Amino acid sequence: MAKLYFSYAAMNAGKSTLLLQAAYNYRERGMRPLLYTSSLYVENGVGLISSRIGISEAADLYSAEDDLYHSIHEQTEVGKVDCVFVDEAQFLTPDQVWQLARVSDRLKIPVMCFGLRTDFQGNLFPGSQQLLAIADVLREIRTICECGAKATMVVRQSAEGRVLTAGEQVSIEKSVYISLCRKHWEEAVGRWPVKGPQV
Repeated sequence: MAKLYFSYAAMNAGKSTLLLQAAYNYRERGMRPLLYTSSLYVENGVGLISSRIGISEAADLYSAEDDLYHSIHEQTEVGKVDCVFVDEAQFLTPDQVWQLARVSDRLKIPVMCFGLRTDFQGNLFPGSQQLLAIADVLREIRTICECGAKATMVVRQSAEGRVLTAGEQVSIEKSVYISLCRKHWEEAVGRWPVKGPQV
């Protein structure tokens, strides 16, 4: 039975690397995967899924206005589709998450989404929130904080290294993000110390 998967993590956990490796495995077995990424990641007019270890692959772009069920259904008329991979899934709209669920439920194609769970302010992205609510399988991809603990949060820094606590939810310049554990994120954004007993 086809399922909707959501693999989530903080920045620099290897989400795109895992996606590209899985897509390669499908092709190696003579199967046809479809790759999608957010239109925020267009490079020279081409959608690109890039890993920080240096591998990348072209992908179809999606924006908030696109109907992904329709797009994937059209691809099935060209030929069999064995799996759909979606990078930067936090940028999906809630409607698009439901469209991808329909791909798995009605077209019987597994859909594997990879993305961030929370933004730099500790809030869920709309796409991630909907995926957490309805995906069949949730997978946490782990990375570590500078202290060695599991990193679950990200901070956004200015070019000068100042931690930002306000601003637009979406900024795709990866170099300004640092993954931290919850404790160190709270300290970095100024939520600690608080009044009362401190440990």
